[in-house]
Amino acid sequence: MTSNEAVSFSLELSEDVAEVQQWVHEFARDVIRPAAEEWDEREETPWPIIQEASKIGLYSLDFFANQWLEPTGLGIPVAFEELFWGDAGIALSIVGTGLAAASIAATGTQEQIGEWVPQMFGSPGDVKLGAFCASEPDAGSDVGSIRTRAVYDEAKDEWVINGTKTWATNGGIADVHVVVASVYPELGTRGQASFIIPPGTPGLKQGQKFKKHGIRASHTAEVILEDVRIPGRLIVGGKDKFDERIARAREGKRSKGQAALKTFETTRPSVGAMAVGVGRAAYEYALQYAQEREQFGRKIGDFQAIAFKLADMKTQLDAARLMVWRAAWMARNGKEFANAEGSMAKLFASEMCVRVTEEAIQILGGNGYTRDYPVERMHRDSKIFTIFEGTSEIQRLVIGRTITGLPIR
Repeated sequence: MTSNEAVSFSLELSEDVAEVQQWVHEFARDVIRPAAEEWDEREETPWPIIQEASKIGLYSLDFFANQWLEPTGLGIPVAFEELFWGDAGIALSIVGTGLAAASIAATGTQEQIGEWVPQMFGSPGDVKLGAFCASEPDAGSDVGSIRTRAVYDEAKDEWVINGTKTWATNGGIADVHVVVASVYPELGTRGQASFIIPPGTPGLKQGQKFKKHGIRASHTAEVILEDVRIPGRLIVGGKDKFDERIARAREGKRSKGQAALKTFETTRPSVGAMAVGVGRAAYEYALQYAQEREQFGRKIGDFQAIAFKLADMKTQLDAARLMVWRAAWMARNGKEFANAEGSMAKLFASEMCVRVTEEAIQILGGNGYTRDYPVERMHRDSKIFTIFEGTSEIQRLVIGRTITGLPIR
């Protein structure tokens, strides 16, 4: 082995990724953080912040595409960590469109990607949003029980969609919605497909807007579809490809992946990165507080009880980041998640975030429990990472099935 080969492995960020990290960090520090408390209290979409992000090219198709295609796979996780270090609710308002865009990019045709993904972002002067709609009132973790139906009207070459979606980020206010619906319910998840709903399509409307425990600046709502008609070509991936998949399913052949699950597999490491950002923000705040706050005539960080908390927080934080980076690198370089590494990263990072933000409150004591200090908001924000895009229980199920090869229920 030559010396060059011996040092070929590196955890140092590439120059391009490091530049993006610094750029996004400065936006998070200077624009997002000062506005975080206001938009959390208002519980409204922070349009001015999204517009600012659009003006500098941070909220844009080019930015998301360049980071998704970044060779090491670390472009998105690094950028997301910095955004969510700023504030989770505002950051989710900025990146929420990315889930809808990823759902088309993962399985859509080149024509669909070229036509619809740009319409999800718009332009600095005319900002647009996208929404991915999978969950339903009776179908959250159990994706196979989705009731929203899509029926093909052959005479008109149109899909007719009826149903109710829930927990949709940007639901109802988005310009482009991507909706997962069942075409052949008897086939379970294998009979489902995703559909692109263009702006202004009759029959699509916003239902209830949810008042949430955390991520309050991010719009979450029901989406109601009543006889929504869209052109036949707007089934993601194309009708021919879908028909082939259905034929394989009816013959009992193995499927190459189902619409909603494929999207979540792609984005789980990114959710882990979001959790790392929030956890890091809480850890850094608690660390600084411990270095400055005095009790019993000493800095509280000088007490072993506090120092050990900080040691555990930092260790868990760094471990979570490494798991996220591994999964993101594997996904970008076509490595199979043989041990459900994407789910591992999401599971560990999300649960780390809850623990670390809780410990941050404990270190601040009574101050940490008030809204005068940001760790209270960070703790509220942290919980969502153990729930959306697959609960911790579902992640354990995925990991368990993958490593044992058994149909664990």
